[in-house]
Amino acid sequence: MQNINANIVNKALSFPKLVKALESAFAGNVTVPPRLHFDMENPKASRETTLLIMPAWQSGKVAGVKIVTVAPENATKNLPSIQGTYLLFDVDNGMLLATMDAPTLTAKRTAAASALASSYLSRKDSESLLMIGTGTLSPQLITAHTSVRPIKRVKVWGRNVEKAQRVCDAVAHLNIDCQAVESIEENIADADIVSCATLSQTALIKGEWLTPGQHLDMVGAYRPDMREMDDQCLKKASIYVDNVESAVRETGDLAIPLANGVITLEDIKADLFALCKNDYFVKRSPTEITIFKSVGHALEDLAAANVVVEYVKSA
Repeated sequence: MQNINANIVNKALSFPKLVKALESAFAGNVTVPPRLHFDMENPKASRETTLLIMPAWQSGKVAGVKIVTVAPENATKNLPSIQGTYLLFDVDNGMLLATMDAPTLTAKRTAAASALASSYLSRKDSESLLMIGTGTLSPQLITAHTSVRPIKRVKVWGRNVEKAQRVCDAVAHLNIDCQAVESIEENIADADIVSCATLSQTALIKGEWLTPGQHLDMVGAYRPDMREMDDQCLKKASIYVDNVESAVRETGDLAIPLANGVITLEDIKADLFALCKNDYFVKRSPTEITIFKSVGHALEDLAAANVVVEYVKSA
């Protein structure tokens, strides 16, 4: 049994390789039961800490389960909001093959899923990106998007402009023009792709700000009471998700508008399963606005864990 640390997970999961692995997994045959989601009261904070247990397996091959907590106020403690571990088992004999750092695995596979969706949904000539949010995911999302589109210019917004600049510093190796900005409204119109990864409970992106041809990559708002975009965004765009069953239940970006009749289930065009299996073909017009809303899926973790284990074996 191997205990694989964050540094090795990070090295193993290059985005071109991981995006391809996720595409194969979504097109393949992986069993994924509904994940367990528990909100645990935390009197020491203003919001609950969330416990997630996410299993997945391939018949006769490997099984994995991710156990993580999400503590929304960890940024004030200089800690990542996601903590936890990933366990990988051999289905044939039941033995534990490896444990690995779950926060790094999660950040990498989440960003790779966004890049995979972008490869289907965004304009192929997308050159500019607005990154909303300054957490652990932000540098990963920027890097992932540059792996599938010719991104040359990036702007980063956060509630703290110094943290936004640190995100730019973290992606300096990409040799792109990256700037920290103080306003979403003043910078969103020029972005071909808008990626948003926050823990906001109120909409940060307004539909009235959007311009034709944009792609919105909505990664945060992982609870039913969280929102990163308003109703107008959904009304103006073609909506796609990572997996329909979880997305309509777990994120306020969709659950609230669905409950209020702003959109219906039929407004969701397809998920990554349909896109990767070629069950749905995207015919994007130059002026169409697309939205990809992700909530995470255990299939992504299993696919990423397999890549990590193969990397370790070959090292």
